[in-house]
Amino acid sequence: MEHVSNCATLVATKKRSLVPEKWEDQVRVLGISEYKEAALSLAQAFATDELAQYLLDAEGVVDETKWRLHVDMFNYIVASHCYKGVVTTIGPDYEAVALWMPPGKDSDDWLTMLRSGMWRLYYQLSAEGRRRYYSELLPVLHQTKHEVMGDRDDDCYYLVYLGTKPSGQRRGYAKKLINQMAAKADLEGRAMYLESSSEKNNGYYQKFGFEIKRDVYLGAEAAAAAAGGHGHGPVKLTIMVREPRPMSLAHSIPIKLHSGFSHRSALASEK
Repeated sequence: MEHVSNCATLVATKKRSLVPEKWEDQVRVLGISEYKEAALSLAQAFATDELAQYLLDAEGVVDETKWRLHVDMFNYIVASHCYKGVVTTIGPDYEAVALWMPPGKDSDDWLTMLRSGMWRLYYQLSAEGRRRYYSELLPVLHQTKHEVMGDRDDDCYYLVYLGTKPSGQRRGYAKKLINQMAAKADLEGRAMYLESSSEKNNGYYQKFGFEIKRDVYLGAEAAAAAAGGHGHGPVKLTIMVREPRPMSLAHSIPIKLHSGFSHRSALASEK
């Protein structure tokens, strides 16, 4: 009887958490009120990313200042997607975050730049940083997407960023974020597009049906300098596309993302 009593006491004293239990394994859409939390999560996830380092290595500032600028960039990018795209997350503390640009949408208009704070970035970057971001990176991304997707350039789901911070890795979070939007894309018969800045992630994306289309490189000038022992090596971005797959409506359930944006998400077992 004493053993039973002790067990009952343990059950009774289990602490109740104010964090919604469903956040642990359910994808949800974020609004602008949560953009800073999502941005910090992505900043942590991409702290060692080669592209992020290439963009900020031109600043010539101390690490603390570079980190604050790194976080600021994600603040602006996440906010712009809250306004014009879709931001999804999973985990009790924004462990994994995905930024999506749905068909027919973009965040390049001036109003979105003003509301998101993206206009500030131009004045925060050094001259070389502005060149790398505005004159090199953005034109390459826009032109490559247009060349690869052709007539479907504005009619696909664009995965702009997907990141899992260290505390949330190996828990299947990224898989659920991809599967949710892939189910919607399949239902609509639309392709999905992404740029991968990590070689090890290419194989992971291929598990979801993404295929490699081409590689593009940034930092040719820096790479030349690196050959002499200075500067930054070239940064490779792998362009990947996932074609729509037929899906059985009998094995799907409707999930509402937000007003005017819903889909049917396929039921999938967690690895």
